[in-house]
Amino acid sequence: MVADTGAPRIGWIGLGHMGVPMVGNLRKAGFPVTVHNRTRAKAEALGLPTADSPAALAATVDVVITMVADDAGQDAVLFGPDGVAEAARPAPTVINMGTISPEASRAHAVRLGERGIQTLDAPVSGSTRAAEAAALVILVGGDPDVYQRHRPIFEALGKNSFYFGGHGQGANAKLAINLLLGVTLQGLAEAVILGTGSGLDRDTLLEMIGTTAVASPIIAMKTPAIRAGEFPAAFPLKHMAKDFGLAVRAAEAVGAAVPVTRAAAATYAEARDGGLGDADIMAILAHLRRRSRPES
Repeated sequence: MVADTGAPRIGWIGLGHMGVPMVGNLRKAGFPVTVHNRTRAKAEALGLPTADSPAALAATVDVVITMVADDAGQDAVLFGPDGVAEAARPAPTVINMGTISPEASRAHAVRLGERGIQTLDAPVSGSTRAAEAAALVILVGGDPDVYQRHRPIFEALGKNSFYFGGHGQGANAKLAINLLLGVTLQGLAEAVILGTGSGLDRDTLLEMIGTTAVASPIIAMKTPAIRAGEFPAAFPLKHMAKDFGLAVRAAEAVGAAVPVTRAAAATYAEARDGGLGDADIMAILAHLRRRSRPES
């Protein structure tokens, strides 16, 4: 979809693994984009207008989109020194597309709302490959009218968007899908370790898994990395460890029984603390191999 000539001016904060390709897709769709990043050189490398601070960015655009790693980072860009909330004329809408806690999403919506700023939490499901292809799935919480008004932005970034209700519900949906993602890949890793430790040929085992009822796009996507034994980050493991921590906390808040999630959260935290945080999520296999006997 190409935005019309009246497309809103977008300010983008956060140029990590996902931010760069997402900004590129907004530009392809015709949206004017200004960027800000903590490391200025990364912003300047895109050849787009660059703002010196979140406040400077927010004063010149219609929509601010943030893509930062955690609650603390989001709080800093919104309410820290020279944050979005300090803009002389802040943008009327802030959309958070990173993964933060539902309670932070709700608290930020209240604080920004007191300043007349509308908000959406709209985290994404999908790796860098999906971001590059504008094939993300976008999970939205906030006012339904604000969601409808900004759907052209989501259509430029993803293959689908889902509205889940009020503020924080997009964040809750992201924790639910990432919980399933992390558990699935740990299960895949454990199946490979058990199978190879029992003497099964690894490649035949992976081929078999890909033809059974448990086959899935994510397993197919990660199979080449398992075969190569190399795990360049499409979704860094440290982010999954963080998301598992948020999921456990969210489960405690609503009294949800999530025993498998709790076990997986501990495993991913061990892998992160063992030096695999910057590798891809599938490096959970490397961590579990370390914990297994040599023949596995």
